Order: sequence, then C-alpha cells, then structure tokens
Amino acid sequence: MAGRGIFHGVGVGPGDPQLLTLKACEIIKAADVLAYPVNGSGTSRAREIASAVIPEDADELPIHVPMKVERDPARAAYDAAAGLISDHLVAGRNVAYLCLGDPLFFGSFMYLAARLEDVHEIEVVPGVTSLSACAACAHVPLGGRSDVLSIVPATLDEAALKSALQGADAVAIIKVGRHFKKVRDVLRAAGLAERALILESASGDNERITALEDVSEDDAPYFSTILVRRGELT
Repeated sequence: MAGRGIFHGVGVGPGDPQLLTLKACEIIKAADVLAYPVNGSGTSRAREIASAVIPEDADELPIHVPMKVERDPARAAYDAAAGLISDHLVAGRNVAYLCLGDPLFFGSFMYLAARLEDVHEIEVVPGVTSLSACAACAHVPLGGRSDVLSIVPATLDEAALKSALQGADAVAIIKVGRHFKKVRDVLRAAGLAERALILESASGDNERITALEDVSEDDAPYFSTILVRRGELT
C-alpha cells in the first residue's frame, strides 16, 4: 500500500458541531478529498455539521445513496462510490468520509469500508453516536451495573420487536420513521409505552423530546429514536 492514500471514516457526531472531536477536525482539515453522503435533494447533514472546519478549497466528493427498502440500488451506489474513492487512494490522496454519529454505528461508511479494506489502508475516527446524544438530552441512563441494553431497528417485524424487548432493562429503538404505529403498538402491548420518550434531532437546533403517548401518528417525526427504561436505577 506504499504511496497510496488512507481512507478515513470520520464520525462528525449527532448534530451539534461542538461535539466534533479534535481528531475529527484534524483529519477533515488535512484530507485531500472530503466525501460524504447526500440525500435526494443533494444536501448532506454530515457536511453541514462539519462545515466550520472544511477548508474553502476542499476537493469534495458527494455520495448519493438511494434511501429505499430494496438493497440493490444502494449496493450499486456503494460499488460506484468505492470505485471513485479507490481512484483517489491509488493516486496517493487521503480521503475522509464524513459520517453522522459514529462511522461503525449504523453508518454508510461500513459498506464502503467492506469494499475497500482488502486493498487500501483504512482508519476510523469514532464519533458521538446519536444514541449517546439522545440519552444525554433526555437524561435517560442506557445502562448501569448488570443492565442489558437492546438497540432495536424499528424495521423489524412485530414478533422480532417483541422478542428484542424481552429481558432488556433499557431499549433504544432506532429508524422509527414510518414504523411509528407498529412500534407504539408493540410497546403498549408490553406495558412500556407510558415510560417511553421519542427524540428528534438530538443535540441539534431542532431538538425535540416528547412522551411517546403524547405524539399522534400524523405528527410522528420521521428521523427519530425511542428510548425506554423498565425501571429506575437504585
């Protein structure tokens, strides 16, 4: 790998730019190429968070990844993006990929790394996760002593959701979005809905924390996380 660039996965945190780590800032400023995921409208939350430390003359590489249930469109996008990133690395350029939260916590970086790790050097800069931000904003402990924490994607079916709740002292349900009604029904059946909070944009300018039972299905935030503890810490 001599003479090749390094592919950095850089966690930029959950939303508050002040939660960027010193190392993340250092890597962003020094990178030859800055890559980041963009949504359908062409904007990037990860880039927005890091914007204050991005050099004006930065060479930028937006990565478009379709947000669809079907996996094939995303796989094709990752294949294409990995090829572009590889070209830069072969040419000796260091590439920093900006990731919301942490690169290895439900982040798109992991799919690019899987395609490049056999032929390129990869380094990961951890970031504050969305889960850590939600817990901090809501003052909900995620674990203590021998507590069991379950991190549950809302995309699971009802049976899998019920199973994931069993035996957990604290639960974080992520990717709620259009699955809000299903998740709330499962929590109600488990007797946990009244203890649950739903959080939107934790640590960001539009942060909102609401008791789950106070949210109507029509007003459920798309990008949100649900936190619930079974009992109090003693």
